[in-house]
Amino acid sequence: MEQKKAQLNVLHHLNSLAIFHSSKKIGLYLHAFGEVHTDLIIKLCFQKNKQVYLPMICSMNQRLVWVKISKNQYVNRRFSHHPLGMKEPMATRGKHVSKLDLLLMPLLACDQYGTRIGMGGGYYDRTLASAKHKPYRLGMAHQFQFIEHTLKRQSWDQPLDALLTPQHIYYFKR
Repeated sequence: MEQKKAQLNVLHHLNSLAIFHSSKKIGLYLHAFGEVHTDLIIKLCFQKNKQVYLPMICSMNQRLVWVKISKNQYVNRRFSHHPLGMKEPMATRGKHVSKLDLLLMPLLACDQYGTRIGMGGGYYDRTLASAKHKPYRLGMAHQFQFIEHTLKRQSWDQPLDALLTPQHIYYFKR
């Protein structure tokens, strides 16, 4: 019940953002580990004729590539299981993150400067560091994941442009 309420509130915030409405190619994630659920967001993207891209880990360089999925593929849950526990689109190739307009990212914690702690694999940081064109980086989190004290930012950390929680939208300077 709490997840559904959180998802609805985050969806409402997302739908109020100009960057969401102007973006055509949107990178999202399939929730798997207690993150803010993305079902309604993905459905809204399809409803608004946006292109939906999901991450797939490239085993050669440990970066993410972004695979466009169809509404039919999403509805029928045509995904493979990755050994780390999440579902991925079934594809042989994906696009580089720089081809996306907007990237919605999961996280464990975020501070008031947009420093993001992910799940520990560094996939998003490695991927974003290699992007010439950086998509707008929008974190999605539960309110308790936004923390007041400053996180130590490493040289490879890629900060967020904004964070959506069920209660707030936080904007950061990058």
